[in-house]
Amino acid sequence: MNYAEIKPYSIENGTGVRVSLFVSGCNNRCKGCFNPETWDFAYGKPFTKETEEEILKDLEPSYIAGLTLLGGDPGEPQNQRGLLPLLRAMKERMPEKTVWAYSGYHYEDFLPEGRVYCEDSEEFLGYLDVLVDGPFLLEQKDITLKFRGSKNQRVIDVKATGEKGEIVLAME
Repeated sequence: MNYAEIKPYSIENGTGVRVSLFVSGCNNRCKGCFNPETWDFAYGKPFTKETEEEILKDLEPSYIAGLTLLGGDPGEPQNQRGLLPLLRAMKERMPEKTVWAYSGYHYEDFLPEGRVYCEDSEEFLGYLDVLVDGPFLLEQKDITLKFRGSKNQRVIDVKATGEKGEIVLAME
């Protein structure tokens, strides 16, 4: 897995001050995407053990609420697999920190028979607290929306959704 950028202090990609990791690779290629260079899976730098440790160190301060995964698309199967060691280590060391992920895929695409379901999807979803799902649709762009770019996207409470068995929105 490659990554495009790490922002150690971010307030626009979830609640509180967050560390944001932009992974490389996206097959959705949304028209009007703000980060089209990250569509290429080879873009950026290789995600190494050193990169993982850098992010974990960035997450340590008490004022950091958690990690946000963006891209590209963290939902691509190879990115799900590549992110798991980081997510495991983060939750082991800092279980109180939250994980947000932005994906052009829908929550349902991560379930068996879904478009990006792989052997690691259940574990991947299990680490997420919030999933902002759905492709960015330029014709539904709305800059007044909180934590999403277009009206079709949902901000999903992943834990509550798993428990209830139906989509539970974290916010409208």
